[in-house]
Order: sequence, then C-alpha cells, then structure tokens
Amino acid sequence: MNKRHLTGILAIGAAASLALAGCATGNQAAGGTQEGGEDSLGTITLGYLPSWTDGLSTAYLLEDQLEKAGYTVKMQELTEAGPLYAGLAQGDVDIYPSAWPELTHKSYMDKYGDKIDDLGAYYEGAKLTIAVPDYVDIDSIDDLKANADRFGGKIYGIEPGAGLTKQTQESMLPGYGLEDSYELVTSSTAAMLTELDSAEAAKRDIVVTSWRPFWANDKYNLKDLEDPKGAMGEAEALHFLATDGFKEENPEAAKLIAGIKLDDEQYASLEDTVVNTYGEGKYAEAIDEWLKENPDAYDTIVTD
Repeated sequence: MNKRHLTGILAIGAAASLALAGCATGNQAAGGTQEGGEDSLGTITLGYLPSWTDGLSTAYLLEDQLEKAGYTVKMQELTEAGPLYAGLAQGDVDIYPSAWPELTHKSYMDKYGDKIDDLGAYYEGAKLTIAVPDYVDIDSIDDLKANADRFGGKIYGIEPGAGLTKQTQESMLPGYGLEDSYELVTSSTAAMLTELDSAEAAKRDIVVTSWRPFWANDKYNLKDLEDPKGAMGEAEALHFLATDGFKEENPEAAKLIAGIKLDDEQYASLEDTVVNTYGEGKYAEAIDEWLKENPDAYDTIVTD
C-alpha cells in the first residue's frame, strides 16, 4: 500500500473563539498544541461528543493523522449534536469526525447543510436500534407492548438532542403504539450504560436505545429487536463533515480524510482499543497501537 506523507498549504482562518458548550483544548498527551507554530500547516478544530464513542475513536484517529501531516489540532468537546452542526455552519468547528447526515442527523443537514462540506463517508452500515440483553426472551419491537410491565414501562435512551432519541420518540413509539405504555428516559449515554450495567449484572429485563457500531453491543451481549415496521430507519453511512470552504483552504487535509475507509472489523477494533483497552487519558497510545495492528487499514495512512 502506498503510504504518503502529505504536503499541505497554510490553512486560512483558524477557528475563532468558540461560543459552544464544552472546552476546546489541545491534546498535549498526543503532541497537540494550543496554537500553530512556525512549522504548522495551520490549526484544525475537531468537534466531537465524547460519550458517543464511535466518534470519539475517529476523532483521535484524525487528530493523530492530521498532526503527523503537519497540522495543529484542537479538540472541542460538546454534549449535543445540534450545537456541533451549528458550530460547523458558523466556522467555529472545522470538522465533525463522525456524522450521521443521511438519516439520523438529516434534520440538522436540512438546516445547516448549505454551509457544510462533506469530506466523504468512511464507514457503511451504521444503524439505530432498540435492543435488549440476550437473556431477555423477546425478539421484536412488536413484542414490547404486551410486555410493558416486565420493563417497568421504560425504555432507557441517551441525550435528548440525539438523532436516535428523535427517531425513537417520533417514529418508533407511535409506529408501534407504545406512547401510552412506555416512557423514553433520556439523560446521557453514560446514564443509559449505568442502567444497562446494573440490569445485566442482576439479569433484570431492560430495553435501551442503541446503535451500531457501538462497543456496548458486545460488552453487554445486546440483541437488536426486529423492526418489522422499519421505524428505526435504514442503515446509513458515517461521514466526515467540515465547515464550508474547508476543502479549498485545506486540500491536502481533505485528501487525507477522504481516503479513510473502515470496514466492520477495523472499526470495531479501533473503538475497542480506544475505549476499552486503553481508555481515557491514553487515547494517543491507543491510536498508535491500532495503527501498528492495522497498517493497511486505508490508503492515506500517515506514518511518522
């Protein structure tokens, strides 16, 4: 495979002071800096939601690759997708490293899409799901209505502003006639996982909103419930999105990013290595390990 160090041009218009929830920081452990130095090709701000670990893993992969290519990278943490899309449209964030623009985040694209550059899809087959642990003896969303008492009339979800929450609330619940028998409990991905962990330890019945790819599916042996009405939507691709004009101002970075394509095995190993094998505070080491184990994962890999 042809691995090429990229030569770039000076990035124009680095992000101004960010008016978003979250904290913008350079990742010092991974070699990032707050401002571009004399040798930097420019500063690129990555916006991501750390609780959505599919995007967390690709954010740190992208940070690694862009820094090796000569850019300075800032990491901007947010807690909701809406402000992230608004940040892209306003130029406060340069790249969203794991977007679901085709279906899950279509409403955001309808609102902001004319001010956003699509740098390409890097993974096919992402899917929103309603899931239960594999010890629960139901197999379809159709079975939920008759079993509301078993689940305490609750479906545990994630952030209120998530596309998954919107799809569940506006499509799945009314589509299966569950509005009166179930409450969609929303708070955060971490809170949902806490409930799931507790239920799994006690082998208690629980139903949650989930998605693929997501490391928790394997950890908790989650079973996707069949969706005969198609209320959770079809499979879609995950994309790298950028603020309008990014391709023209950063053509070499855009070329690097467009070359990243991951299959199921590669993406699963990336997320597992980042989230479970290494974890918070060791993301740079996790990316180094994954690249060492997957040297031919995609055709624009940047090496030291």
